[in-house]
Amino acid sequence: MRVSGSLEQQLEAMLTVALEPITAAELADVLAVDADSVTKTLRTLQVELIEKKRGYIFVELASGWTMQSSSEVADAVARFANRDVSHRLSAAALETLAIIAYRQPISRVQISALRGVNVDGVSRLLEQRGYIEVVGKAEGPGQPVLYGTTETFLDRMGLASIGMLPPIENFLPPVSLAHEYADDMSPSVEVQDGSAE
Repeated sequence: MRVSGSLEQQLEAMLTVALEPITAAELADVLAVDADSVTKTLRTLQVELIEKKRGYIFVELASGWTMQSSSEVADAVARFANRDVSHRLSAAALETLAIIAYRQPISRVQISALRGVNVDGVSRLLEQRGYIEVVGKAEGPGQPVLYGTTETFLDRMGLASIGMLPPIENFLPPVSLAHEYADDMSPSVEVQDGSAE
């Protein structure tokens, strides 16, 4: 079968219709070209789309290349996507997912201790959605299973690796504010004269 169109056109069209991220090697196999040419072409297209301020961009994620909406139009896309919120995660699920992402590998007991509530149901949901998976077992009594995030999680977050997560310190209040809260919450103690009358 004869394939027509430039490599740029072919790759752009394929990423437009791909349902999941696809590797350069897979794209190269379909087009009968080498993977290096595909990677180089995609990176050139990536820069061009950003420079032209298009509504979409090509990004390389943990599991391959995909097309995403540009961050410059994120507000409009979020308003559009939020019309159907049936697949959104609850606050409890998002909190649990954040704990796993930053503390992995981690057991359910450890997650529950950090959240202060039982997370069995939430962790099952996250596993069913493909965001977390069992990555091993802890040593010691009972050898509880340990959870970590998946490529699906990285893809949904737009990350190539877990190391690209923003530092957790970005989400914490400064230490000075924590000290102020601690001072405000400490009970004032009145010293009474204990001398006998």
